[in-house]
Amino acid sequence: MTLTRRHFLARSAAIGCSAAASPLLTPVSFAAAPWDTRLVVIILRGGVDALDMLQPYGDPNYAGLRSTLAGGPNKGGLDLDGFYALHPGLAPLMPLWQRGELGFVQAVATPYRNRRSHFDGQDLLEAGSTGLGQVRDGWLNRMLQQMAGVEQRTAFAIGQGEMKLLHGGAPVSNWAPDAALVMSPQAELLAAQMMQGDPLFDAALTEALALSQDAMPGALAQNAGTMMEMTMPSPSRGRSHRKVAEFAADMLRGDARVAAFSINGWDTHSRQARGLTKALARLSDSITSLRDGVGHSIWGKTAVLAMTEFGRTVRENGTGGTDHGTGGAMLLAGGAIRGGQVYGRWPGLAEADLFDRRDLMPTADLRSQVAWIMQGLIGVDRGALEQLVFPGLDMGADPGLLL
Repeated sequence: MTLTRRHFLARSAAIGCSAAASPLLTPVSFAAAPWDTRLVVIILRGGVDALDMLQPYGDPNYAGLRSTLAGGPNKGGLDLDGFYALHPGLAPLMPLWQRGELGFVQAVATPYRNRRSHFDGQDLLEAGSTGLGQVRDGWLNRMLQQMAGVEQRTAFAIGQGEMKLLHGGAPVSNWAPDAALVMSPQAELLAAQMMQGDPLFDAALTEALALSQDAMPGALAQNAGTMMEMTMPSPSRGRSHRKVAEFAADMLRGDARVAAFSINGWDTHSRQARGLTKALARLSDSITSLRDGVGHSIWGKTAVLAMTEFGRTVRENGTGGTDHGTGGAMLLAGGAIRGGQVYGRWPGLAEADLFDRRDLMPTADLRSQVAWIMQGLIGVDRGALEQLVFPGLDMGADPGLLL
């Protein structure tokens, strides 16, 4: 077989896996920048039930709308403020709430309405625009484009499924767990000779091999007689989210300032009590892994934003689940967050107060919450946020999400 760069790239593309298709290969993206604070964005793909994650047990209509899913302090929920209770799946985060490092914004949404499609909802969430197809890049990348001194960490992504909110002209790096490039020493030498005339691909190959060797110790020794082999190691079931968070923390301890990744498993049409508990446990684990990984000093200047494409129906369905809805909740964590409280205006759960008489009514634009955090944390100009990062956004008054 003749080894060419085209063949090399074709083989490498074959190891990729879309994040939307597989929760085991969620990529994480990074961007190095000159400011000192850290921003982490977690996309919760599938539509999180805001009324179960953050249980409004103080609303008089809540219990009657959910015969089996209604929560609260008397049903295992952790009381937060006399009105909201935290789902027990987030119990590991309760110490953060008590220290003022965990908060929520209830009843938020993007401008997406009515169609309730995961794909469209996620596209609009990551585009940050008012309508589908209006922009081609993602809001987090557009934010980076407004800031001087942004540098590229690496030019090569192992796997496919890059986060759309980081697509765009600003340089970013991509890495995915459980994807590896395995080459014998002879193959490494041949590939290096082939790539040396192209600085971009030469640097990319070096970085790809370094990441793969870190992920798969001893793999090269097992393939000493192999010319070149692209492999997909057996997934580390139940631990992929932790590997992502730990890798993100490792990068954020260095010169990386922005990280974004996703967690799947929030589409709870049936048996929600079981499925949501597992998903919230993964989210809790990811956030505590980030906190432990970055250390106290960096955690103190970090903001973690966890958001979803839409909420779920107020009424539970006949299979113990909920269907696609509208208004949702946003989770905030980190030492830079003014936590210990639930932000947002509660719309109520009377039928006349619901969106389309079925969903939690959004009372705030999710994009405005993000914009205020980016302005306070990173120093992005308000005009740039309203016109370029989130085109057409009116940020309104500062909700005071940061210390």
